[in-house]
Amino acid sequence: MTKNTIKLLDVVALTVDLLEYNLYRGQVGTVVELLSGGAAFEVEFSDRSGRTYESVGLRPEQIMVLHFEPASPDPVPERVSV
Repeated sequence: MTKNTIKLLDVVALTVDLLEYNLYRGQVGTVVELLSGGAAFEVEFSDRSGRTYESVGLRPEQIMVLHFEPASPDPVPERVSV
């Protein structure tokens, strides 16, 4: 699998706790702005009603992109026979 770059509007999850913002590892947000030429990202965290409760600038190592489709170009799982 190739390394994915983080892009505008990617759905991401925190990989660290950010206690000063009351955000915790695993919380999901959306990249809403690329900062410093893609060296950092503004990530918006919203509630179930779509209201933003926090918007924070983050470094790539603080987030991971979530994937909703198979990462492999071949979506057929390998079958193992016994």
